[in-house]
Amino acid sequence: MRIYEPVNLAMPLAKRLGKIIGERGDVPDGETVRGILKELGLEEACLGRGVTVFRNGDVIALVLPQGEVLMVDIIPASRELSDALEVIAYRDRQLNAFIVEILPANDLEYEGNIGIEPIIIDAETLELESSPVLGHFEEDEKGPFLVIDRETYELGRESGTTDTCPVCGGELAWKGSEAYCRDCGYRVKVVRE
Repeated sequence: MRIYEPVNLAMPLAKRLGKIIGERGDVPDGETVRGILKELGLEEACLGRGVTVFRNGDVIALVLPQGEVLMVDIIPASRELSDALEVIAYRDRQLNAFIVEILPANDLEYEGNIGIEPIIIDAETLELESSPVLGHFEEDEKGPFLVIDRETYELGRESGTTDTCPVCGGELAWKGSEAYCRDCGYRVKVVRE
């Protein structure tokens, strides 16, 4: 998997964080996130004073863990802050739930529309209470596409979000197990994992 832009890193990272929270019942620490980012193909560029910087040729990621809140800022290497995203994992005491969200780092300038529903996990039962459509990105001769597993697709179908692009919130046109977004151009493929 090659990471071209912030969304290519944010979606698989959020999915992994949600899975870890669902298994452990805790927000992952900085060391765990460092391992995930290395697995996703980024190299560690700097580590110090609670902040870790990762990079590849296309994105820069800043890991900022602080107690029960974990923030990962993902900035394109071009430094276009209008495309930057933030993955936040935290425990919401009022809702008694763990939340993992992907948000624009700069709401005023963000050029897209994040159509990604947050991951909401009950803090007591560790059951998923939302229907986020998250996956990872792969590439073929037509370009990059989002891969989601059958279980994730079924969650989206139950919540009625299968016609909404998980990348930008636009409209998906389906043909078999593959869809094309009419707005952002990303393709979505459903695979059995």
